[in-house]
Amino acid sequence: MLEYADVLSARERVSETSRHTPLEHSYTYSDMTGADVNLKLENFQRTGAFKIRGATNRIATLSATEKEAGVVTASAGNHAQGVALAATRVGVDATIVMPENAPISKVKATESYGAQVVLDGRDYAEAADRAHEIEREEGRTYVHAFDDEYVMAGQGTIGLEILEDCPDVQTVVVPIGGGGLISGIATAIKAEHPDVRVIGVQAEGASSAASSLEKGERITLDAVDTMADGIATRSIGEGTFAVIEERVDEVVTVSDPEIAMAVVYLLERSKTLVEGAGAVPLAALLFEKFDVEAGETVVPVISGGNIDLNTLTTVVMRGLVETGRYLKIRTVLKDRPGALEDLLAVLSAYRANIYAIQHDRTSRDIGMSDTEVEIDLETRGHEHVAELIDAMEERGYAVDVLV
Repeated sequence: MLEYADVLSARERVSETSRHTPLEHSYTYSDMTGADVNLKLENFQRTGAFKIRGATNRIATLSATEKEAGVVTASAGNHAQGVALAATRVGVDATIVMPENAPISKVKATESYGAQVVLDGRDYAEAADRAHEIEREEGRTYVHAFDDEYVMAGQGTIGLEILEDCPDVQTVVVPIGGGGLISGIATAIKAEHPDVRVIGVQAEGASSAASSLEKGERITLDAVDTMADGIATRSIGEGTFAVIEERVDEVVTVSDPEIAMAVVYLLERSKTLVEGAGAVPLAALLFEKFDVEAGETVVPVISGGNIDLNTLTTVVMRGLVETGRYLKIRTVLKDRPGALEDLLAVLSAYRANIYAIQHDRTSRDIGMSDTEVEIDLETRGHEHVAELIDAMEERGYAVDVLV
């Protein structure tokens, strides 16, 4: 099993490639939760995520023969970029297999670091099957994304930095996909301060670790479904499961809407761009998925910021909906002059900002003298939405909330 000494050795190997990332106190999230919240910002790491640490440590341990043959791996994106950069820096050829639906931004970034990208499979598991085929065919060394002690040890250097920058930490909150990140961090944290809690967080649609701990054995999900593609794995590793069982205090899950809201909070309140996987620790804290005492010093590990812009658009819109900041409604008006103006007067009186309006006189669901209207609105929260809908209904408008 991974040991503390492995993490200490990894720190020396990765120091020239990875950055000691910031740990910043957040007044906003401290006020919202009652805790003393400090964000470990791995989204400021090279390649935009923590994965460069483990990849660098693993490649540094290759023999001369293994370096000559090259490496191969499978990844949804962040590990791919980490391996690509780490390999390129020491002149090792790298082939990366990514799922066919991997965000284009992560594919392009991986290629820009010098690796050859192969798109294959519906998810990480199928991409890994193809990567192992390449391993056998070409004699390359497979660099596992999480179930490798050198990779885990490299990720564990984050735990050393947390203890150095926040010696009074009481709880560390870490995302879990395959489990390499939390295995390394928990090993580092528990070795120096066994009383510090380590809490893992998964997306509800990819909760293999939570389900495995509940059943007492490692399980594989039939499929995963979450916006947090960086932790969308069907199972945790054999090695990581053993470490998690021994050194992680609790594993909780968060929903995609909660993840989306955390991404929006980080953008709007912290001016920080974070991908879904990186936002899950903050989501777990904000939505009270685990107990926190007043004033408790909590460090959510914001693991990465490599979010695809198309995904970001959807996430931001979902976050606005969940916080009552965006509303799409449908109603029916009489098809006569001034009917729309009357409706707009109600919206204006309640200070709702209009994004878009669409008329439809051809719907079979309305009368011949009616017109159906869909309106996209900017609103100021759930109370404002309720006030607006009540005002419209009091004036005789039948309102359907579409979003």
